[in-house]
Amino acid sequence: MTGRVQGVGFRPFVYRLAHEHALDGYVRNLRGDVEVVVSGLRSSVAAFTDEIVSRAPPLARPAVRMVSDCAAPDAAGFVIAASSAADAPQVSVPPDFFACDDCVRELGDAADRRYRYPFINCTQCGPRYTLIEALPYDRPNTSMARFQLCAECRREYEDPLDRRFHAEPVACPVCGPHLEFVANRAAPVRGDEAAIAAAVAELRAGRVLAACGIGGYHLLCDARSEAAVQRLRERKRRPHKPLAVMFPQSGRDGLEALCAELEPNAVEREALLDPARPIVLARRRAGSRLAPSVAPGLAEVGAFLPYSPLHHLLLAGFGGPVVATSGNVSGEPVLTDPAEAEERLAAVADAFLHHDRPIVRPADDSVVRVAAGRSRPIRLGRGTAPLELELPAALPEPVLAVGGHLKLAVALAWDRRVVVSPHIGDMGTLRSERVFEQVVGDLQRLYDVEARHWLCDAHPGYTTTRWVQAAGLAHTTVLHHHAHASALVMEHGVEEPAIVFAWDGVGYGADGTLWGGETFTGKSGEWHRISSLRPFRLPGGDKAGRSPWRSAAALCWEAGVECPVAIPDPIVREAWQRGINAPQSSAAGRVFDAMAAIVLGVAETSFEGQGPMWLEARARAEGDFPVLPLFPDAHGLARIDWSPLLGWCADARRPVEERAAAVHLALADAICRVADGERDRSGTAIVGLTGGVFQNRLLSELATSGLARRGFRVLLPERIPCNDGGLGYGQVAEFLGALR
Repeated sequence: MTGRVQGVGFRPFVYRLAHEHALDGYVRNLRGDVEVVVSGLRSSVAAFTDEIVSRAPPLARPAVRMVSDCAAPDAAGFVIAASSAADAPQVSVPPDFFACDDCVRELGDAADRRYRYPFINCTQCGPRYTLIEALPYDRPNTSMARFQLCAECRREYEDPLDRRFHAEPVACPVCGPHLEFVANRAAPVRGDEAAIAAAVAELRAGRVLAACGIGGYHLLCDARSEAAVQRLRERKRRPHKPLAVMFPQSGRDGLEALCAELEPNAVEREALLDPARPIVLARRRAGSRLAPSVAPGLAEVGAFLPYSPLHHLLLAGFGGPVVATSGNVSGEPVLTDPAEAEERLAAVADAFLHHDRPIVRPADDSVVRVAAGRSRPIRLGRGTAPLELELPAALPEPVLAVGGHLKLAVALAWDRRVVVSPHIGDMGTLRSERVFEQVVGDLQRLYDVEARHWLCDAHPGYTTTRWVQAAGLAHTTVLHHHAHASALVMEHGVEEPAIVFAWDGVGYGADGTLWGGETFTGKSGEWHRISSLRPFRLPGGDKAGRSPWRSAAALCWEAGVECPVAIPDPIVREAWQRGINAPQSSAAGRVFDAMAAIVLGVAETSFEGQGPMWLEARARAEGDFPVLPLFPDAHGLARIDWSPLLGWCADARRPVEERAAAVHLALADAICRVADGERDRSGTAIVGLTGGVFQNRLLSELATSGLARRGFRVLLPERIPCNDGGLGYGQVAEFLGALR
């Protein structure tokens, strides 16, 4: 058996199933696989073989890799044999799981010996990826090896019929990890109950708490206190970027407290209750008591439920929702070490809630957004990654794709397997580079695969690209937007030609300009650029990413019209006219930035995508809009002319909501017309939408519905982020396509 079969209670399940069918034999862990040998009546063996997949534990993802005849076992009965590390590796590293219902019930049962124990878990829940040091996945190969099991835990751990049989993180108050509360350089508060009580008191007092969970620290504060949220924002220097909110699990379905503040639809409710327990974007309810500054300028809030026993205890003790944002320096990987957390977060947190279960590697929370009726990943993290997918063909040698520069996730691929890492963060700091190097090394070591070839972005300035080149590794550079396009079609298993719109901020293009509003036709390894947004020169280059007034000026100056947005420095236009630090771009993300500046007056931003997100939040889903002309450039490339939007969006007689909607409607309409033209030319009827711009739900749904009405099959990402978090996977897809 292969797939996700270790760390999910699969061997005890096989043991019980074999006894149910009166079979002899054994089950044991190999290096990633599980070997099962059975002997008995032919009908019983056949039923067992069917049910080993159909009745597998909920968290398992088993697949039969091979079935063969063998000699009958020497002894009668069925046993769980010792693990083997001698065979060829077929490793599958499990992600971290939420606290299951059985453990949560025990957590609240005063008669249970693990009553209110913050580290309760079983084979169906708890940490995995963040504590595994080596494989096979056995306790000595985890960071729990330092905690010697007490007699009672040992009995459970060794009983195949027990829910905690070989639950490697198993522990109890007698033999397991414990909490420590530290505040204001006072004496530490030890003892789980005392530490939790002190932490809850901090939250109730409106202070900021740094609490260590499964994959790292969260910064917590009262989500209903505007003063507390503003205090966190000021200290973390995060004035506008939305903050996630964790709600107590309450009511029949666990969502009662959440639904008092938000209005999740059916698909969002399903995502909130998924075992991955991701952060899910859901609309704020009218009259919500959440602090306005939780998500300023937005109609949605990132919400999630407690997923560790510690979170359950904190939220139940506090009695309400808390802001739960990553405990890090913005953009960096989440912090995991208590001493480093106290040092790096000293100016942010009033107090710290530590624990002594070592975190081997960080894992930030997963984030999803529902669009076009399905849950779409924004960030892969705890609960969803490492994410393993199958390749359409075998690679000749192992490769490791290092992704891009922002929202980094790497991908290791060999044979017909590819594994995408959890979100690492934005490159550009020493800690980010250190964690990047750790994850690159860990993936190869855990999966026992050594990369022979490396893949990186074509942008010569990206930290990851420079790292690969400086190391002297055999490598191939992949165009940014080709990787986006290839990720989408390979995820969907599409082998025939497709039309793919790859729209994002900026990425290095084949002609040396900054692409970002591109349309390709073809397949992985064979993309042909057929359309793009009308190009413009960005004053200040990279500075435009946080200064939407620069994008507004660029479009207006390119179109020869007066810019309605104030220009802080008049020298900028002179530099633009002379072509000084004004690279050419066709980025859709910068067009959205420009329109946010013109419609909403968003001249400067504090986080990537702020202007477009605010613009989407103000837009209606219908209304009038200008038709954007399509014209061929000197090379025959169809250009989408955004210039009619300038006058439309600057017209203050139109309501803001109408002008914001017009941007989305006009661009979605242009997408449909470009697709129509290519279908008329080539007959291609599959259209994909990818790149960070398509995190915009309104644009995605308008384009999807318009294309569907025209008879196109529309592809949107479902398991891989459309943003740069999917670049590593896309680099593998593009490389494989070129080989084929």
